[in-house]
Amino acid sequence: MPVERIKERYPSKVGEVVLGATAAEGGTRAHRVKVGGDSTLPFLHFEGEMPNRPVIAMEVQDVVPEWNPVFTAPIRDVMGDPAAWAQKCVEEFGADLVYLKLAGADPEKQDHSPDHCAGTLRKVLEAVKVPLIVTGCGVEDKDDAVMPVIAEAGAGENLLLGTATQDHYKTLTAACMVHKHNIIALSPIDINICKQLNILISEMNLALDRIVIDPSVGALGYGIEYTYSIMERIRLGALQGDRMLSMPVLCTVGYEVGRVKEASAGADEFPSWGELADRAVLWEAMTASCFLQAGGHIFVLRHPGSVRLLRRQIDGLMAGN
Repeated sequence: MPVERIKERYPSKVGEVVLGATAAEGGTRAHRVKVGGDSTLPFLHFEGEMPNRPVIAMEVQDVVPEWNPVFTAPIRDVMGDPAAWAQKCVEEFGADLVYLKLAGADPEKQDHSPDHCAGTLRKVLEAVKVPLIVTGCGVEDKDDAVMPVIAEAGAGENLLLGTATQDHYKTLTAACMVHKHNIIALSPIDINICKQLNILISEMNLALDRIVIDPSVGALGYGIEYTYSIMERIRLGALQGDRMLSMPVLCTVGYEVGRVKEASAGADEFPSWGELADRAVLWEAMTASCFLQAGGHIFVLRHPGSVRLLRRQIDGLMAGN
């Protein structure tokens, strides 16, 4: 006896955001990357469409990071050169995007000047031709000085710039408006704050199709269930027509995984956990896999092994397997 497949139909869809600009559009990227546009829950192709596949960005910093040796081993030869690092991520590891974090601007680190940061951006733009995501150091006052200069230096490139928060969004939003970039709206795993921040940014007249949500994801074993539920509610809100939740979602997986002991403690400390070289990569890949199925669109990773595993899963799910 045949079983009828019940299909859910939604009145709306996730909005689309375009990253990067080609020469014809005033930029220097080889191609653009479009994210979002889903009219169904993740990978339920029989119910709706997912016209744009999820994409993978690899993190690059302008200083040598204090990461787990498992994550630094594949990039040890290029960590002191952001341009070479970005090039390796794209040409050797196959990253769709480069996520450039200007950690060196932090006053407690190198205290790089805005002009120095702009020079780093220009070098990375010359080294790779994929679209870029650029974030500051996380110190609000310093980012207020750095990010407008970054926005000007990257004018025409249609960058994704971060990050805006509920209490600190005006300077970055204005820079994105003036220089025609996209913005990352960061909220602390709270759907109401997420929505309110998008309202605040849009009230400054930045178009909704220039906003990407960062819901502050967690790592596997560290609140991932709660993050998953928030992301799912964001996706359902978009599908049900809530325009202030209709943006694509970015997941900073590498950063979150880098903070947990399961991805950094060696087998000598926890023998039953197995070898760190395998465990750390799998922890990053499994965390990304969870958020892939929760509705993430952009995944920021650190290890090429995780990139390979996640790409294989994306390929299979996009093919309906």
